[in-house]
Amino acid sequence: MQYERKPKWRVIDEEWYLRENPKAVDEIDTNGLRGAEEHYETIGKSYGLSPNRYFDETWYRQAYPEIYAQICRGEIASGFDHYCRKGFATHAPHWLFSEDYYRFHHATPVIAAVANGLYVNGYDHFLETGDADGLSGHWFLDPGSFAAIGEAEPSALLGGHGAFDTLIVHHPELADQFRLSWYFDPIWYGQTYPEAVHEVAAGRYKSLLHHYLANQTPRQFSPQSYFDEQYYCRINVDVLPSIENGTFRNGYDHFLRNGVSEGRNPIDGIELKVVTNRPHIRALIAAGVHNDTFACWVAQRVRYGTSIDLPPPDEAQTRLHFEAEARILLRAMGQANRPDFTHGGEPELSVIVVLHNKFTLTMQALASLRANYPGALQLILVDSASTDETIRIEQHVLGAEILRYRYNIGYLDGCNAALERVRAPHLLYLNNDLRLFPNAIRNALSRLQAAEDIAAVGAKLVRSNMKLQEAGSIVWRGGATYGYRRDDDPNIAEANFVRDVDYCSAAFLLVRSGIARALGGYDPIYRPAYFEDTDFCLRITRSGQRIVYDPTVMVEHLEFGSSGTAGSHAQMQINHRIFGRQHQDYLRHKLPAHLSNAVLARSPRSTRRKILFIEDRIPLRSLGSGYVRSNDLVWAMSALGYQVTVFPVLPRAVTYNDLASDFPDDVEVMAQSDLADLAGFIEERAGYYDLVWIGRTHNLIRLLPVLSELGRHLPTGSIILDTEVVAAPRTIEKARFHPPKEALPSLDEMVLRELEAAHYCQQIIAVSAHDAGLIRGAGYGNVSILGHSMPLRPDAASFHERKDFLFVGALHERDAPNFDSLIWLIEDVLPELDEHLPEDVKLTVAGYVHPAVDTTLLRASRRVNWLGPVEDLSALYATHRIFVAPTRYASGLPYKVHEAASFGLPVVATRLLATQMAWRDGAEIVSVSSEDPIAFAFAMAELYENEEKWKMIRSGVLHAVERDCDPARFRTALGAIVEASIEHAGGHV
Repeated sequence: MQYERKPKWRVIDEEWYLRENPKAVDEIDTNGLRGAEEHYETIGKSYGLSPNRYFDETWYRQAYPEIYAQICRGEIASGFDHYCRKGFATHAPHWLFSEDYYRFHHATPVIAAVANGLYVNGYDHFLETGDADGLSGHWFLDPGSFAAIGEAEPSALLGGHGAFDTLIVHHPELADQFRLSWYFDPIWYGQTYPEAVHEVAAGRYKSLLHHYLANQTPRQFSPQSYFDEQYYCRINVDVLPSIENGTFRNGYDHFLRNGVSEGRNPIDGIELKVVTNRPHIRALIAAGVHNDTFACWVAQRVRYGTSIDLPPPDEAQTRLHFEAEARILLRAMGQANRPDFTHGGEPELSVIVVLHNKFTLTMQALASLRANYPGALQLILVDSASTDETIRIEQHVLGAEILRYRYNIGYLDGCNAALERVRAPHLLYLNNDLRLFPNAIRNALSRLQAAEDIAAVGAKLVRSNMKLQEAGSIVWRGGATYGYRRDDDPNIAEANFVRDVDYCSAAFLLVRSGIARALGGYDPIYRPAYFEDTDFCLRITRSGQRIVYDPTVMVEHLEFGSSGTAGSHAQMQINHRIFGRQHQDYLRHKLPAHLSNAVLARSPRSTRRKILFIEDRIPLRSLGSGYVRSNDLVWAMSALGYQVTVFPVLPRAVTYNDLASDFPDDVEVMAQSDLADLAGFIEERAGYYDLVWIGRTHNLIRLLPVLSELGRHLPTGSIILDTEVVAAPRTIEKARFHPPKEALPSLDEMVLRELEAAHYCQQIIAVSAHDAGLIRGAGYGNVSILGHSMPLRPDAASFHERKDFLFVGALHERDAPNFDSLIWLIEDVLPELDEHLPEDVKLTVAGYVHPAVDTTLLRASRRVNWLGPVEDLSALYATHRIFVAPTRYASGLPYKVHEAASFGLPVVATRLLATQMAWRDGAEIVSVSSEDPIAFAFAMAELYENEEKWKMIRSGVLHAVERDCDPARFRTALGAIVEASIEHAGGHV
């Protein structure tokens, strides 16, 4: 790709160059040179001078010692030459700009502009427009913080320039006078490190910030009082190897890049994870006010002197607000907008509402009911001696059946009287002091009809202060009840999965009408109200039917809104004693009343196995890289009837939509948890799980200290390690193409090291026979093979209806196999296709790209059609002729190859992949050496043009997928592994 315009970082700035290097003026005259540019090319490079203010040669050589080594060996003339040639796509040119940071934080405006050829790289975009537009190019220079910290003065000093331009060109002294971001404090730094002040005064550094970012002993300095370098490295010993090998400059570099998101603490006494969970902190980050939790916390400390918590909403106020909204709605409703429940034929659902005054609340509830479900509803209103406008409710509501009583019949008798009028197959008991969230009734009906043994469905009840009233309820041994997770955030994982429960409040309780009649409705012994719904649900459960809590059925409830709280509590106490006597024989088998027993009691005891599934991150399918297989495992476990809790080791922001679409609704996904929470989580759930499934070997190493310490709380006889991949062969293969600095150990030694923690587990899972052999060779005989789950779904499109090659793979980082294979395919293989195929035959590239990964060079090929992330790949599999998998180093099983093959797409791959999959070359796959781009291109072209061979490979690949990836066999094998592990350990529920 050619660029007509030179970026600012590429220009030899004559005025600046001569001012910074006064000796150059004499050398130009002495040597007869034509200006600064010729001096730089002939003399300046060899002395390590910088060509302009935007490229810092000294810093570049220091930051990238491997490049400095090439300069010393004479392989390149300067760091600037390296940057201009290829470093511009991957390296940082200046101590105050990071290409990765800029692309990650401003992906939308930057990536497209670079890809379209408008700019050479992110730095070019930043210098031309981004800086002036207020974009940040580095952790330590945030224009938003710059203006906020110094109030009016720094903003005025910017004088219309960008913050970077101001610091580098116009006012470098500001770097020592103000915080330029929430990550560095120059005043504190100067007071703490007087030697740094002397270095700056001596002209060796431009500012204290420059000193921190460019000094030769970065581990000796902390950036501010809110981060302690020595403490961080002492507490996080796992970080030290990465610092020592140059991956990170110091502990703070690791903290900003990884540690913050991992919840690591910056100084002693500060629990960053606790700060992260504060709602106002999350809100500020979500709104883009701050990059991360740490910056937000520091900003609050600087501005307010403390990390303040916003007070929770006062429930007395929110109750008044709820009622005020009802009054506003009533006025807006008028005669023209009356709720209309008239219907023809038989109703789909009967709804019973018992009323005693509270007209305004009633109208709000009925309007919510009508708006929530458009189907035929039989509305039965029981007016229990009301004295307010409720006595004329038929004038405000159309189509309701009204039962009137001149005395207060009470809730229980009112419901039983209405039960005799019910005509629909489903009955909803509904309070008049609530509002329904969207689709509550539709979701409840779907859940009720999902299985014949489901007799009733209950809702997630949220109080007016947006705290939980209950997420299903527990009945304790003494007959007391507890709304599970009461007073918690309704969005917590524990409240957001489907499960059987002891009972659900009849504020919203959907029941099969036939069962309600068979039980005779509510037991009159509990009149006038309270514990009648608990007794009703227990009688359902004792008859062999199920009560199911569904979190998608959401209701906002004004608790005690239809009665006075004092009288309500008194009646509760009376009926509690009655309830305890009525069900004494059943209750003695329940757990004692204590919050520590809540997780064990939240579902009735059953034979359902409980599995703790631990992975790197929440295994979303969009992540690729083995997470799709983990996601398949979770779905298969759910289908087998296991109760699964997914727990991530590393934090990652996920949307509620991701969770809803990617996981079964009965799986508990601990999306807001990570390794820092695991110890407390295990203690809280002591004795709860029957099996622990650990995904990925490196996670077992991370978890081993916690698992060993808290082993008494876990089923230590049934711990499974799912290796997902044995990584040692990949490391050795990678070394062939990217030689490491030091020689690698033997394969056997590397496998032994990789599996050194596997002794803790009773069962080890490998994804292939090849990996299983390596594990057995390391001395572990307890190995099972569990590959991929992949249904066949071949598209009927013929050979001639298809066109082009397809590559699918996520590009998470430049050092990963997908990036390497794509570089090789585009730069080495595609040019060889020119001899075989016309130019209109393209390579389509699809898959997630991390914002920090520069794809400019990859997109430049005329044969490449770049798509980026594609949510549904089926259309691509149906229209392309051949799938290409040019992987040069990898381990395990290539999921995307299996996926493409399941759609009937023939595959051209490296021999490495064919060997891993045990697929026959020429029958089930076309495989070629990864060291011969000419042969690889020829194989692609031959299969692309040979219809008979294409049909043969297509038939073979479909047979291979059916043989190797059948979902039914996958589930059966998984079930056998789980059951054998639990039974071998003597586990029971």
